[in-house]
Amino acid sequence: MTELLLALWPLFALIVGGYVLSRRGFPNEAFWPGAERLNYFILFPALLFNSLATAPLDNPQLPRMALAVLLGLGIAWLALLVMRRLRGWPAARFGAFSQGILRFNTYLGLAAVGSLFGQPGLTLAALMLALMVPAVNVLSVWSLTAERGVSARSLLLPIIRNPLILACLAGALVNLSGLGLPGGSGRLLSLLAAASLPLGLLCVGAALKPEQLGGEIPALAWNSLLRLLLMPLLALAVAYGLQLPTMESTVLVLFFALPTAPTAYVLTRQLGGDANLMAGIITLQHLLAAASLVAMLFLLEHLL
Repeated sequence: MTELLLALWPLFALIVGGYVLSRRGFPNEAFWPGAERLNYFILFPALLFNSLATAPLDNPQLPRMALAVLLGLGIAWLALLVMRRLRGWPAARFGAFSQGILRFNTYLGLAAVGSLFGQPGLTLAALMLALMVPAVNVLSVWSLTAERGVSARSLLLPIIRNPLILACLAGALVNLSGLGLPGGSGRLLSLLAAASLPLGLLCVGAALKPEQLGGEIPALAWNSLLRLLLMPLLALAVAYGLQLPTMESTVLVLFFALPTAPTAYVLTRQLGGDANLMAGIITLQHLLAAASLVAMLFLLEHLL
């Protein structure tokens, strides 16, 4: 338990630090959107590219890992469709609820995996992201536009333009080509990658909106419960059924236990979803995740 706390508390300290700095107006209001764009389009793609360009793609566990990711997301998505039919949610609310359950805070996930498993864990997580990011993006767009109909172009365009997906593809291609990272390019990417996770966690804190917690408490509570407790238990069952090794199982469960992505708020607002509900879900999940992640990892430590 002590090791888990030592691994996780600095990550949440950065999130709290970002929130405090943002509310104090430091350095200024324009800094945080610019910092988030810098991280999203340059620093974080550099981390993913660097991890995949040097990853051991011959890992025999990768096919089962990919199957576990797709099974977990598929089961959750089918359950959401059933709930929508039973509750009659409009797309604006269904989109917010879906993202609250399916999406994940990539910065926090990679930072936690890096703290627990180092570079081997980061490599494995980057390979998972190559599958999870496009799948979750498609489902998120579809859920927010279900009532209006959705074209293949509107589903695929966000994926084609997504810098994280492009970085994963480019890193894998470089890896398969055998070119490597010559001439100090690996060192350059390592420097960019080192700045990504701390800045990303600060930006997560800056984006939290506690003022949105006073609204739909029951909806926020059940959505957070499903995301932070039921989703990781689902991932654990899938990992057990596929007999994944310990590190692969832990990384899978960890990503299914993460709070939802702060960028879900931007997508929800752009596509006409319930942005206030989405902001409340994001904030509550991050507040609860400090305890739920430790509890889930403690459980894994005794089960795996």
